[in-house]
Amino acid sequence: MRKQTILAITLATTMSHYASASSDGAWNALFAKVNGTCIGQSGFDTPEASAPVVFDDATGKIAVLLRGSVGRGKAKTISSVICLYDKKTGRASIAEYRWLGK
Repeated sequence: MRKQTILAITLATTMSHYASASSDGAWNALFAKVNGTCIGQSGFDTPEASAPVVFDDATGKIAVLLRGSVGRGKAKTISSVICLYDKKTGRASIAEYRWLGK
């Protein structure tokens, strides 16, 4: 009986930790960090960002599509990039892309 009680308490404590880690507040804080990192690295003047795309835990990545402009006047160019954020390291990689060759 004592082993079952200890097991039940341990299990409940462990599960409550996972429940709080997946709360809306925790996700929103993570998404804000991802957006801030990606937008900062993009160098865009006024970027537009997609909703984050969360990959499974084995991958540990979150992707954000960004579109924005760089430069001024006639030198102003609009481009699209994808930002891949690593949840473990907090680092982001950015690469330019074209949608279906356009």
